[in-house]
Amino acid sequence: MHVSIRLPGSNPDHHLWNNHGIWWCHFTVHRPDFTKQRVRRTTGTRRLDEARQIRDFLLAVLPATSTTA
Repeated sequence: MHVSIRLPGSNPDHHLWNNHGIWWCHFTVHRPDFTKQRVRRTTGTRRLDEARQIRDFLLAVLPATSTTA
């Protein structure tokens, strides 16, 4: 599987959105068979700094280790 992650320097909160006070991470995994899967995971935190760290972890771990993220 090929993982391509884009984090624009102009937006440090890319892949994050706030849903009623809790930060969520969303991204798309593109698979070798030309299918794709949308992944949405809660960070479980109201703190943006923590959400960024969790996002970075999710982007590093989930696409590479999971077939059903």
